[in-house]
Amino acid sequence: MTIRDLEPKAVWENFYLLTRCPRPSKHEEVVREFLVKWAAERGIECHVDETGNIIMRKPATPGMENRKAVVLQAHMDMVPQARAGKVHDFLKDPIETQIKGEWVYACDTTLGADDGLGVAAAMAVLESKTIKHGPLEALFTTDEETGMTGAFGLKSGVLKGDYLLNLDSETEGELYVGCAGGIDATLTIPYATEAVPADYCAMRLTIGGLQGGHSGMEINTGRDNANKILFRHLRWVAECGIRLVSVEGGGLRNAIPRDANAVLAMPKEHAKCIADEFDKVAAWVKKELASVEPDFFMKHEAVDMPAKVITSADTQKLINLVMVAPNGVQRMSSEMENLVETSLNLASMTTENGTFTVKALLRSSVDTAKELLAERLVCLAEMAGGQCALTGAYPGWKPNMQSGLLKSMKETYKRLFNTEPKVMAIHAGLECGLLGGVYPDMEMISFGPTLNYPHSPDERANIASVQKFYDYLVAALETMPEK
Repeated sequence: MTIRDLEPKAVWENFYLLTRCPRPSKHEEVVREFLVKWAAERGIECHVDETGNIIMRKPATPGMENRKAVVLQAHMDMVPQARAGKVHDFLKDPIETQIKGEWVYACDTTLGADDGLGVAAAMAVLESKTIKHGPLEALFTTDEETGMTGAFGLKSGVLKGDYLLNLDSETEGELYVGCAGGIDATLTIPYATEAVPADYCAMRLTIGGLQGGHSGMEINTGRDNANKILFRHLRWVAECGIRLVSVEGGGLRNAIPRDANAVLAMPKEHAKCIADEFDKVAAWVKKELASVEPDFFMKHEAVDMPAKVITSADTQKLINLVMVAPNGVQRMSSEMENLVETSLNLASMTTENGTFTVKALLRSSVDTAKELLAERLVCLAEMAGGQCALTGAYPGWKPNMQSGLLKSMKETYKRLFNTEPKVMAIHAGLECGLLGGVYPDMEMISFGPTLNYPHSPDERANIASVQKFYDYLVAALETMPEK
């Protein structure tokens, strides 16, 4: 059995077609071309705006012309992450899928169900000849995962809908009416190099086996950050004469780092002792994280001596910087149970051409708390003799509990499944915050099927939840209020 045999067939068939289209963030050319051609073949009105978003339109079915106009919204791009050792070119290779029990996975890469299943569901509605609905639009945005470029670039007046259904949340049975805002922080810290001291040897220290995951959805699960663990090891031997040579850890801002490594030089006479100390710290970490990071590993190996090393003073400076840098959950919400209010993900660290670069993503549902956390990073960078650039800020989405759309969606869910949906806010960046700024009178709700571990190679989609999600979407469209 393949995903093309699953129900609802229209959704899974469209998702299969999307897996054939490489679509990492900022490289949506192939999937955009595919969607435009797909719409043309079905006689669906379609155009691409100057930012690269796709807007499709479908008239109301007969007798539904007086219903509220609805925008179905999802993003085209996906997070490109592969398990260590997996050879996969996200710019060329299709995503290969597999079914395990009640779940669909990819083969050691991200699945792209975030938000491919949202796009696929909207496509299924657009091509259906039987679903009843009022005036319908679909907005497929570009580059949601690494900058929300499409949502930022959308112009007012393009959309005509009264309601927007964002198909990009990850637990079936939950209706999201609010989300966190975010901001990108990039710290650049200068360092000096020198010739390798006499009687030194070199070693590579590697941290790996961590689960990673979505830096909003999984930030409160106890999953650890490979960059922080790496520098914990380095700090433990900082007084042993070590010199950093290079650091490379993490990757995308919205993914918790799963692996990191550093090349360092050390006195030959201390090499055995330093290796033993690394083993000791790794044993501590493995014990601490046994229940959440069972596959954690640390390894060290001798490498060729480099030509240059970072000076002793700057080695200590960089180690101290990472040790004191905030990471993870900073505050839980005082208004909604089990909701993270403010967090920070130290996403990537690199050394190149005399500059240590740290990229982070800050999230908060409270704008002032987000700004305070950003200023802490600015101060930290300045104390280390560098600077911190703050870019790509986007607002949160404030809940509207009196929304007519919310009332209709709750009633439809209860009628369909004989249970109340949960009304939630999410500690992740949904495009609703930005879209609401452009269309302040448009009421919005986000919902979707159940996805686990997005933004990591463990990403999976629950098969039964996709059927419920689509049934609910169809029922919601058929029962939209009149204008």
